[in-house]
Amino acid sequence: MPAATETAITAGESSTSFVTTVVSFFAEGGPFMYIIFFVFLVGIAISLERFIYLNLVQTRNQAVWKKLFPLLSQGKFKAAMEEAKKSSSAIAKILSYGLSRSAYAARTDEIEMAMEEGLLETIPGLERRTHYIATFANIATLLGLLGTIMGLINAFTAVASADPAQKADLLSASISVAMNTTAFGLMAAIPLLLTFAYLQSKTNQLVDSMEMASVKFLNVFRQVQHAKAQKNKNDS
Repeated sequence: MPAATETAITAGESSTSFVTTVVSFFAEGGPFMYIIFFVFLVGIAISLERFIYLNLVQTRNQAVWKKLFPLLSQGKFKAAMEEAKKSSSAIAKILSYGLSRSAYAARTDEIEMAMEEGLLETIPGLERRTHYIATFANIATLLGLLGTIMGLINAFTAVASADPAQKADLLSASISVAMNTTAFGLMAAIPLLLTFAYLQSKTNQLVDSMEMASVKFLNVFRQVQHAKAQKNKNDS
């Protein structure tokens, strides 16, 4: 038999053995395995939705900022305001608050407060549902522990009426099966916690970028106002 054929057969047998082991592990864990799996799927679904949403927000913010910053640097606030109104991005919403206030504000702190208002309205949308991921991770862990405890209770109850010669074997086998739920609960919780940490970091990064854009706009506004004041002073 050719070596390639033997390798393919060995790989197929290994794959079949792995699938059989996983199915056996899942089936022996009891009903709590299905609950943990459902919790894991819900957590993954939320994670995917948040990942897509946050990346979409980031892409839109970067695209709008590339258009707005040159206009702001040139002091074309009206043109920047019109451009910001065309966009549905988070950063455009925040800057539009500041730009609309800059038309009649006497002090820069009024503009800053207006953009802070826009930022406070934007942050809840970025953080929405992310905290559920950590909650589902904790629930998966607790369900795993609960499944193990229930399994141990059933094991000791069954062993109590068994033949003394078979008690040790029955107890060890029952404990091994009961521990499956704890293992599966941790297997579900660890990826969810890692995903939560990543999404939380991504959200903080977006908030920091919008705050940075607000500060840059304020600095540009001060420079433009100072230049106008100097020009008026020279003309007079």
